[in-house]
Amino acid sequence: MKKVLAVLVLAIVIYSCSSKKDGNMIVQGQIKGLKKGKLYLQKMQDTALVSVDSVALNGSDTFKLTDDVNSPVLYYLTFDGNTTDKRILFFGEQGTITINDKVDEFGLYPEISGSKNQEVLDQFNKVRSRFQTERLEFIKKDFDAKRADDKELIEKLEKDYNRLVKRRVLYTTNFAITNADFEVAPYIALTEMYDASLKMLNTVNASLTPKIKDSEYGKRFQEYLNNIKKNEE
Repeated sequence: MKKVLAVLVLAIVIYSCSSKKDGNMIVQGQIKGLKKGKLYLQKMQDTALVSVDSVALNGSDTFKLTDDVNSPVLYYLTFDGNTTDKRILFFGEQGTITINDKVDEFGLYPEISGSKNQEVLDQFNKVRSRFQTERLEFIKKDFDAKRADDKELIEKLEKDYNRLVKRRVLYTTNFAITNADFEVAPYIALTEMYDASLKMLNTVNASLTPKIKDSEYGKRFQEYLNNIKKNEE
């Protein structure tokens, strides 16, 4: 009887493992130098970060994770559940996405391919980083000018900084409009156009294709606009 039960349990385990279905998104790749640890595939649900799949690596640095993607959204690949220092952010969508990285530089310079939205986001982030660098330079110059009590320079820096903000908003708006047929467009509008006028936000929203408006970030962007309009009434 014990042998029969053992065989039955083994059969159930084997069936469970073999019957696990892949999602419509496969995330695979290699984390060089990672011989032991656990990788988690995570995403935001409502306001919580949840794990949708995980894999333990013991002696192998390659991995495969899956999820069902209804609408392309931002995903997190985390190492041993660390969501602050060690994580890779990427746009998940249907298909196979390959992520290669190194364990000692995890999350700093990952190579990501297979996601069209990620490619667009990478293009945006290159220019975004330049704006961030300029902003940090302005902060330093402003600090030095105030310490020296140079009122003329302070006034000039304020005008120059306002021009920088306008350039950044204009670039972000044009970028979102140019890529209005990608789900990353409303995501960028939501996360990067916080100081844009309602007119610019409406312009971006009007440019989105019906498919993108019906996506998760498209719906969130519409809700965001509705809240702004409601507060202005």
